[in-house]
Amino acid sequence: MKALLDGYDRFRTGYWREHEELYSNLARDGQSPPAMVIACADSRVAPEMIFDCAPGEIFVVRNVSALVPPYAPDDNKHGTSAALEFAVTSLQVRSIVVLGHSHCGGIRALVSGPGGAHGDFIESWMSIAKSARDRVCDAPDAPQDFDAKCAACEREAIRVSLTNLLTFPWVVQRMQTGELTLAGFHFNVETGSLTQVS
Repeated sequence: MKALLDGYDRFRTGYWREHEELYSNLARDGQSPPAMVIACADSRVAPEMIFDCAPGEIFVVRNVSALVPPYAPDDNKHGTSAALEFAVTSLQVRSIVVLGHSHCGGIRALVSGPGGAHGDFIESWMSIAKSARDRVCDAPDAPQDFDAKCAACEREAIRVSLTNLLTFPWVVQRMQTGELTLAGFHFNVETGSLTQVS
């Protein structure tokens, strides 16, 4: 906790002081970010740093493995879907980026198969990307190496999230009018490289 509070002190006397007018304007005028980034909660993959964005420039939702569940308007709790709805229908973002990354723990648990994730929630959450695992692991030319399987599955999971975005009617509607675009990217933690996933 002390490290966090020390960091806040540095932020308050440094960055915030240098950008006080920006924060004042954002407080007064509200936010209108042009883009939403759906990213992994992994501490090594901070979208604001990767895309070099200032406060107010991107609307970010982070979860395990940057997954987007399919559209399911029911009484269950849908944190990612709620953030997506707010970004698209209220903030009217013009682009949505799904940002996956290398060495993803959630994907490693997924590739390990049933029982690979421990706890109450992770295995159920990662089932969103089961089709990504199946495409990689059940392919005739599937990599034999576990790390290679994970690397391939990281990209396939991004594709699953992009496909699931197309199940949300207001996403599709804004895409059809040319007001919204979707993109997927994979960030390599080790090399810092960013590649588009289509």
